[in-house]
Amino acid sequence: MNDTKIVVCGSIAIDRIMNFNGSYKNLIKPEAIHVLSLSVFLDTIKDTEGGVAGNICYNLALLQEKPVLMGSVGKNASSYISKLTKMGVNTKNVHYSNKNTASFNVITDADNNQIGGFYPGAMLDSNKLSFAPWQNKNALMVLGPHDPAAMKKQVAECKKYGLRLFYDIGQQISNTPKQDIKDGINAAELVIVNDYEFMVLCDILQKTAAQTKKLIPTLVITKGSKGSIICGSNYSSEIIVKPAKPKKVLDPTGAGDAYRAGFLYGYTRGLKPDICGMLGSVLALYALEAHGTQEHTFTKQIFAERFKQNYNILAPL
Repeated sequence: MNDTKIVVCGSIAIDRIMNFNGSYKNLIKPEAIHVLSLSVFLDTIKDTEGGVAGNICYNLALLQEKPVLMGSVGKNASSYISKLTKMGVNTKNVHYSNKNTASFNVITDADNNQIGGFYPGAMLDSNKLSFAPWQNKNALMVLGPHDPAAMKKQVAECKKYGLRLFYDIGQQISNTPKQDIKDGINAAELVIVNDYEFMVLCDILQKTAAQTKKLIPTLVITKGSKGSIICGSNYSSEIIVKPAKPKKVLDPTGAGDAYRAGFLYGYTRGLKPDICGMLGSVLALYALEAHGTQEHTFTKQIFAERFKQNYNILAPL
C-alpha cells in the first residue's frame, strides 16, 4: 500500500519515432562535422503519445498506481489525456493551451543512437502549473524535463513549501541555466540521470564524480544494457543493479521513463533501493520491446512473473 501521492510534472507530447537499420557512425565524417548534411532512408515511422510526465504516469498506471499528472497540452491531446484518465491517472491538473501539443521527433539507428528535435509548443505555458496545492500533503513531487523557466519556479516552490522533490532534469540538462540546475540538485532528495547526463552534471557542478555522488541523498545512474548504480549521501557504498534481459529491442525511446516509474513505485513504498532498481529495470523492458513509449501493456501478474524470471525473487507488488 502506498500512502505517498506521486505528483508528476513535466512534458506531455505527441512524438514521432523513426528508425533506420544503419549506423550514424558509418555516415558521419568527423572531419566534415562543420558542414554536416545527412539524410537516411527510414525503415519505420510512427506517431505515438509520449512526453516524460505522460510516460511515467502511463507506466505507473500499469502497476495500478494512481499518480497526479501536471503538464500543459494543446487541444489536439484531448484523446490522449482521456486515455490516461481512464487508466486511473488524475489529470485534473493538466492545463490546456491554445498552442499545439509538444512534439519530440527522433531518428534512432541500429546501435540505439538517437538524433532528435523537440518542439515545445504548449509546454511553454507550463508556468501556469504550481506545486502550491501540495504543501502539507504526503506527496513526492516528480519534476521532469519541460520548460526551464517553469522548472525554476517549481524548484523554488519546493523550497518554499518544504516539498519532497525528485529532480529529473533529463534532456533539458543542456538547455537549462547552470544555476537553476544547481538549485534543483540542492533541493532534491532523489535524482536519476543516465551515464552521459551524469558526466554533464559533474561539469555543471564543477565537481568530481565522487563529489557529485555525495551531494544528493539518493542518486541513480542508469547505464542502459549495463544496468544501474544507486548511490548518494544516504549510502555508505554504491549499489549495483544488474539489468533485466529483454526478449528483443525494438526502440529505446521511453525506456528511461519506464525505469523511473518502476523505481518510484518501490521508492514511495520504502522498499530497499536495489529492489527499486530491479522494478525499474523490468519495467524498462516493456518500453524497449515496443515501437513507441506507450504501446506496451501487462498485468501485475505478468509483471511479477517476469520480475522473478530476471531476479529469482518475488516481486513486491
